[in-house]
Amino acid sequence: MSAADEHPADQLECPSAQGGGLLPAELRGWMLLLAATGAVEQQLRTVVKERLDVSHDEFLILCLLAEQPPAGSLRMTRIAELLGRPKTRLTYQIACLQHAGLVNRRSVCGDKRGVEVALTEQARRLLTEASEILGETVKAALARFVGAEQREALCHLLPDLAGEAPRQAEGAPVRTSTWPVSSE
Repeated sequence: MSAADEHPADQLECPSAQGGGLLPAELRGWMLLLAATGAVEQQLRTVVKERLDVSHDEFLILCLLAEQPPAGSLRMTRIAELLGRPKTRLTYQIACLQHAGLVNRRSVCGDKRGVEVALTEQARRLLTEASEILGETVKAALARFVGAEQREALCHLLPDLAGEAPRQAEGAPVRTSTWPVSSE
């Protein structure tokens, strides 16, 4: 029995990649990304809590910090901006992560209000140990909740997901996007 057959009522209705509706392609693409993100987040919440003992929002902070160089950090204002979270909520989440021994906070030299956050070695170890199961959870969520048509559309939006280079028209500029790695 395939994953789609196991729980047919649980399957998300994803927007079509083919169009034909009222929405322009950009909004269809956005809705597709939202559906895929929702499917992944739903599956990750349990695994993140079991493996890392943090909330999903705290996990997202850890992920941002994990993409920094080993001695790197991010300013709290940048983290709030990247995650679209209010700074007051972020302050609470960072305090929880600090209490758990997963992040360090320090004042930014020359800026009384600036605070930088970095992962601890404990957090790096936990993320390394959990990375395989987290990656498999993401793959399984996408395979289970996003249909073949939507996966194909995602692969066009995120070519690395399919392991292929972006298809470019002759002479068209190549658009690339990477997760932010620099602090302000």
